[in-house]
Amino acid sequence: MFSLEIDCEPEERELLIAELWELGSEGIVELDECRVRAFFAGGTNSRQLAERFPGANRREVAERDWVQAARDLLQPMEVGERFFLVPEWRDDPAPEGRLRIAVNPGMAFGTGVHETTQLAMEALERYVAPGASVLDVGTGSGILAVAAHLLGAAHVYGCDIDPVAMEIAGNGFVGSADAVRSGAVDVAVANISPQAIVRLAPELLRALKPGGVLLASGFEIHEVETVSRAFPEALEVKTKGDWALVAVEKH
Repeated sequence: MFSLEIDCEPEERELLIAELWELGSEGIVELDECRVRAFFAGGTNSRQLAERFPGANRREVAERDWVQAARDLLQPMEVGERFFLVPEWRDDPAPEGRLRIAVNPGMAFGTGVHETTQLAMEALERYVAPGASVLDVGTGSGILAVAAHLLGAAHVYGCDIDPVAMEIAGNGFVGSADAVRSGAVDVAVANISPQAIVRLAPELLRALKPGGVLLASGFEIHEVETVSRAFPEALEVKTKGDWALVAVEKH
């Protein structure tokens, strides 16, 4: 058995993990925001992995159940006032008053562990009213779309430019906000890179109904000013750790 230690950008980490599972990894450990370590059986195509990840640090490791070892690190967690996230292989019931979401950590961005996903879920609690329509741009694992449904949204639309992410989410379309008709939704949430948010700003606002709210996250606190310049005055800015979310109302 061998492992590959791979560097990545924080916003690319969970899509990288999804790709590593597809390439046959037997277990993955997230070392920090910018590094993952993936374990492979000895018979795995080493040449393909070396070509795909030329800068990866390879190590030979002793045999053990790395899948179980990685899973043992993941525990249920409460997010915001309403949500309870549970790895899909556990059967922990939700505490009274919380909404249970089963997640498959590592399959696509948005398992609830990252601060930006938590910020987005907490913002959905504040802005999604029963019967609302919600657009989740860059849906990743689909966790924000699931959260919106559980909060009582009547219509939830997810989209992502990554076909693999859409296969995982299982609900939505491959594409972005430019494919959504004008004035279609009450709430749009975009937990993506700051560059993508700024680029998509006109389309995100166009998709909102008058009085609708955009929840934009996926960027660090020092990038708030850059993101905010793309929008009218923000309703609020929330932070968690080094990360931020901006809420914007369409007038």
